[in-house]
Amino acid sequence: MRTSWLSMLVGVLIAASSLSTQAADSVTVRLKWFNQAQFAGFYVAKEEGFYKAAGLDVAVQPGGPDFPSIQMVAGGNEQFGVSSADQILVARGKGVPVVALAVLYRKSPFVLFSLKSSGIDTPAKFAGKKIGVKVGGNEELVYRALLKKTGVSSKSLTEIPVKFDMTPLLTGQLDVWPGYLINEVIAAREKGFEVNIISPSDYGIDLYADTLFTTEAMVRDHPDLVRRFVAATLKGWTEAVAHPDEAARMTVMQDNKLTYAHEFAMMKESIPSLKPDAHAVGSMQMAGWQTLQTLLVDGGFLKAPIDLNKAFTTSFLAP
Repeated sequence: MRTSWLSMLVGVLIAASSLSTQAADSVTVRLKWFNQAQFAGFYVAKEEGFYKAAGLDVAVQPGGPDFPSIQMVAGGNEQFGVSSADQILVARGKGVPVVALAVLYRKSPFVLFSLKSSGIDTPAKFAGKKIGVKVGGNEELVYRALLKKTGVSSKSLTEIPVKFDMTPLLTGQLDVWPGYLINEVIAAREKGFEVNIISPSDYGIDLYADTLFTTEAMVRDHPDLVRRFVAATLKGWTEAVAHPDEAARMTVMQDNKLTYAHEFAMMKESIPSLKPDAHAVGSMQMAGWQTLQTLLVDGGFLKAPIDLNKAFTTSFLAP
């Protein structure tokens, strides 16, 4: 009788353990770029067990040119992604059913910068200079808006298409570089170069940047899963902002090519963009999306206004 009771108990425990294992929903989040502290909140959520506590088994996958997050998620094999807010609106303008769930970088860290020795510290000094332009993305959008806002004609300067290697700036082939406070500016300083920073936000151009998104189908068919993922992710980001040193340490664990010093600097530089005001990390407002859409339409990046009420939802954010 005792053996039978013990056997039943063991059976129940095994079944419960099996059920617990099966209960974890496996999902993937595709980042917009390679692993780095720009995405530290996701690493924190995973390493600290926030996803596991939410019943989620999350694969955090790096992005980049070969793995564009919007296409990967819209294709249906992955559930969540990170992209710039403008690209979400552009995608919807083309009929791609993606939906923004939370804005992570509410203040864009994108800037234009020059070597200190050049003396170029305002757009007014761009005339006659060679300006690097990252064509086709949010960097060009902000750059064009900055020229328009400050009354600088693109005809007064020389625009040169660039990608990611900023050697042309450091060797004097270009005068101004389009980059990020959280990355290229740090890299330039690490190489011993002092720089002048021209921040679009100083001229009233302050746009949403990195944004967490999913598809309309996920929102419609799996709202509880989406809610759990968003809550755990934002908990990770909130912890990253509060403890940038630990966030940098967890970032370095993702790739042995990363260094703590660089990732810690990136994390600290990211905080003003992640939490630029009293609102919670991840929050977003209609006004921010409207401002972005206006610039996209005016700049020709979006053919016509879209229904913003379908482009983003705050229903998965904490009240």
